[in-house]
Formats: sequence, C-alpha cells, structure tokens
Amino acid sequence: MKVAAPASLIRLTTLAVLATLGLLAPAHAQNQLQPIDPNSPKNLRPTAQNNSLLSIEGGDRLMKEAEQAVAAQNYAQAAKKLQEARQVYNQLSNFYQELNSSFSGIDIRVSDSQRQKALLTAQKRDEATYQLALVHRAQNQPELAVPLLVQIIKSQNPTRELGKKAYQQLFELGFVDAPYPRQGGNSSSSQK
Repeated sequence: MKVAAPASLIRLTTLAVLATLGLLAPAHAQNQLQPIDPNSPKNLRPTAQNNSLLSIEGGDRLMKEAEQAVAAQNYAQAAKKLQEARQVYNQLSNFYQELNSSFSGIDIRVSDSQRQKALLTAQKRDEATYQLALVHRAQNQPELAVPLLVQIIKSQNPTRELGKKAYQQLFELGFVDAPYPRQGGNSSSSQK
C-alpha cells in the first residue's frame, strides 16, 4: 500500500504541472504575436487588392514615388522608395516562383501563369535595382552602386539590354576596363 501513495502523488503532481503549463501556454503565445503594420515593407502580406503593398501595383506605386523624388532631387527619399520597390518585387518573384514549382507537373496552365509573373516581377526588381544604382551614382556613392550593377548583370545576363546598361555603368565608374559589347561586333573571349 505504501507504493500506491507515491504513484498517485506523482500522477497528481504531473497533472498539476500539465494544467499549469496549459494555462501558461496561451499567455506565452500571446506575447509572441505581434500586430502586422501594413505600412512597414518588412511585414508584407499578399492580397488580391490593388492597393496592397505586396502586389505588382504596390511596387509600381513605389517606383512612381521614387521617380517623383528623383525629379525633386530628393535622392534619400528616392533611394528609400526604390529599396522598398526592390523588396516588394523580389518577394513577389520568389512567391510566384514557388507557386510555379508547386504546380509544375500538376497543372501546366497555373504553373505557366506563375512562371510568367515570376519573370515579370524579377524584371521589375532589376529595373528598380538599376534606378537605385543610378541614384547612388548621383549621390557620388559608387561603392553602393557597384554591387547593385553586378547583381543586375548576374540576373539579366550581359547580353540583355538591362545587363548591357548595367555593365556600361560599371565601365563609366571605372570598375571594369573592357567595354562591352566590343566595337566591331566581335564579342568572343578568344582572339585569333
């Protein structure tokens, strides 16, 4: 009989501990939840609304605001808006690419639609990146422009128009010393 008393005491203690943890868990979970600030570009949520920040239209609005800031020579504001636009377009491109991958082999129509959106938003991201590099150049900050221009070339390829423009900027900055495309139309890497 002496064995039964400690066993029931252990069961009661265990139940008490579990009940206490059960009461504390919701309070602890509430402390971890933080409200989403819809104005913060770090807390983006996709929605079907055209006024959402996480949408192609939201990125386009940021680009328009950046363009207006550049026209007013407010380069700090332009850089901020362009950085936000880059983030929006990049997140969209990543989300659309993930959806494309998820639907690949399941529904070609949905997969292709998401792939097209991923390409579109990646192009817009690279355009925002190029504009941001130009703003950094206007602010005499080539150390900030160079990495952005290299990112564009990597994303776009040096043979595409935006890639060529980015390389031209690197050439003008003196970061690279070989012009591209070469004069005379021969751009192969080996000479005979």
